Amino acid sequence: MTRIVLSIGSNLGDRLARLQSVVDGLGEAVRAVSPVYETQPWGGVEQGPFLNAVVIADDPTCDGQGWLRRAQEFERAAGRVRGQHFGPRTLDVDLIACYGDTEVIARESNLTLPHPLAHLRAFVMVPWLAVDPGAELTIAVGPRPVARLLAELDPPDRDGVRLSGQALTWNAKPGC
Repeated sequence: MTRIVLSIGSNLGDRLARLQSVVDGLGEAVRAVSPVYETQPWGGVEQGPFLNAVVIADDPTCDGQGWLRRAQEFERAAGRVRGQHFGPRTLDVDLIACYGDTEVIARESNLTLPHPLAHLRAFVMVPWLAVDPGAELTIAVGPRPVARLLAELDPPDRDGVRLSGQALTWNAKPGC
């Protein structure tokens, strides 16, 4: 079985509906969904604010490449156009970390796991910590608690991640 941590975001169109499309598309594989946060864009491109969330899902049939294909299918269905790097997008689905018996480490031409920039992004760390307070992420120096990684970010970055007052819906399964 593989468990995936997905960061989902949108800043074009019906942002909440685009995030909900990922949760709906994952169906019974969903194990946890964070609150929805509104965040300023990351990467220096002038654009509108994002809605962001983290989804944790399990699927015994998916490896890292399988999760990547699913993420890209969600983006295509939302009309994602890959234009300007760090530019506006209808939907962004990033694979943050993947776990089998242990954390999956991948360095492939189309997939790097864990996500190499996740620990620098408060819009990933804040929602992940909200849904999994004991989460750890492997970075260059080894596994680190997400809470510690978040604490190491600049206060303006952390403070720029605010609860949106909106929520994603999903059917929690007993025992999950």
